[in-house]
Amino acid sequence: MATSLPLLALRTFVEVGQRGSIKAAAEALSVTSGAVSQQIRLLEDRIGMALFTRERSGLRLTEAGASVHPALFQAFEQMQEALQSLEEIKSRQTLTVSTVATFAASWLVPRLGRFNLRHPHIEVRVEATSAVVDMRRDRVDVALRHGLGSYPGLAVTRLMAPILVPVASSAFMAASPELMEPVDCLNFPLLHDSDRADWSLWLTAHGVAKDPRAERGTAFEDDFLLIRAAEAGQGLALVPQEYAREEIAAGRLVQVMDKPWPARFAYYVVTRPEAVQRAEIKAFVEWIQEEARETIE
Repeated sequence: MATSLPLLALRTFVEVGQRGSIKAAAEALSVTSGAVSQQIRLLEDRIGMALFTRERSGLRLTEAGASVHPALFQAFEQMQEALQSLEEIKSRQTLTVSTVATFAASWLVPRLGRFNLRHPHIEVRVEATSAVVDMRRDRVDVALRHGLGSYPGLAVTRLMAPILVPVASSAFMAASPELMEPVDCLNFPLLHDSDRADWSLWLTAHGVAKDPRAERGTAFEDDFLLIRAAEAGQGLALVPQEYAREEIAAGRLVQVMDKPWPARFAYYVVTRPEAVQRAEIKAFVEWIQEEARETIE
């Protein structure tokens, strides 16, 4: 017997053996009855024995045919499952999104489930980093960045500008004089982000004259650390309202003054210009813009 057998003939044998009919097997394989009969003859000739007994009601497996049919049937089922897995892998799309940890934890990740429900075939990989990424070298598809929107050579879409509010721990405020006006904040330790610009801009926006005290105090690289420092009672922090929403609701932080202010910086969606045409990137950008509009509204 030959060491290898034609796959099509084996597949035809499985279908005929399962259905007991040349015609039914032909319909399942989308071929003619003559083609099925030819493949069965080819297989029987190759192995040198009959696999079916011809009866008036159809075909019945011989003893030899019945002995191998279950194993071959299972083998083709496994091959079909393997091919289906390959099709799923082929249709699955992966998207790498880079953003800072605070934005990922406080805004993006809680909403990401809605994107997954809408686009279950797109797998999103979130990289949380404050480092500047190279969109080509680092294999990042979408970067969500906080800045002034100047990213030369890249496609940039404005997402939203966070609303900054002054917060502190309730214990810190309980032991401190009451804050009446924005200028009173200068009497307290101020906690800053790495740019040390927000307090000066916030005070100026609320009519406070330029004062060197607005730039003093500890600075933190990430808003997450800034919020933790405020929680620990180290001073007043000016943070995006969305980031501190959970801490304020839980009473770990209090908004010390009802003076929200639009930040000078905004969040932007940044991609490679040619990447915008990719279906998965286009879907993600459209979805995150929808989420941002709902946040603003």
